[in-house]
Amino acid sequence: MGTQDEKKTAGEGKEKHLKGTREEWLAARLDLLKAEKELTHLGDEVTKRRQQLPWVRIDKAYKFDTADGSASLADLFKGRSQLIIYHFMFGPDYTAGCPHCSAIADGFDGVHIHLANHDVAFSAVSRAPLNKLLAYETRMGWTFPWASSFGSDFNFDFNVSLTEQQQRDGNVEYNYRREAPMPANTTGGDIINEISASAGTDMATFIRERPGMSAFVLEDGVVYHTYSAYARGLDVLWNVYQWLDRAPKGRNEKGFWMHRHDEY
Repeated sequence: MGTQDEKKTAGEGKEKHLKGTREEWLAARLDLLKAEKELTHLGDEVTKRRQQLPWVRIDKAYKFDTADGSASLADLFKGRSQLIIYHFMFGPDYTAGCPHCSAIADGFDGVHIHLANHDVAFSAVSRAPLNKLLAYETRMGWTFPWASSFGSDFNFDFNVSLTEQQQRDGNVEYNYRREAPMPANTTGGDIINEISASAGTDMATFIRERPGMSAFVLEDGVVYHTYSAYARGLDVLWNVYQWLDRAPKGRNEKGFWMHRHDEY
């Protein structure tokens, strides 16, 4: 047992959260409910605007490797009129998928079945060769569709992969912003280095792949690109964050905390 002074010192720096009665909690909760309803209505309006974006015709013949053989972008629709692709960070030089993409992907198996029965096909796409993807899929216990775009321009055209030259020159657009060149001596912080190492590669190689999602529609035999989102735009797809945002301490992120589900 410590002295009173020791207890006081140990408690210093800790932020004390507001405490209150049930009546005070209910009043604050009802006030928050108004803001939540406003956010819901705003979200409905944003969704409507998202669906009103113009469709852009895709004429390039992309090829993918899948467990069922070679496939075109139209083949990934599997008879549906809509397709959602998750751009999963797994580069050719990785030995394992990005741990954060892996955390998002843990929710795919429970979703893609429902999408498929609502006229929406789903597939993850990565640049790693198919054999690496299938081995990792087995390790993770996943069953959702996953295609390799190895040797294709697909990832580059949708701004989720870049070359070493682009990285060096700064000729990179991600999340609708132009990035500055990456200095040759950049080593990254401890967290990004730890995450990169967990994928079996160095920081520069690791961040040449980026996360994102893209949506497509197939009409009269023509594929159109309808929507893409990146970075924080993916938060709503990340189930664990939706739960943490409702937990008492929120995301409460410190260091490299989110690991693959078989590494905790």
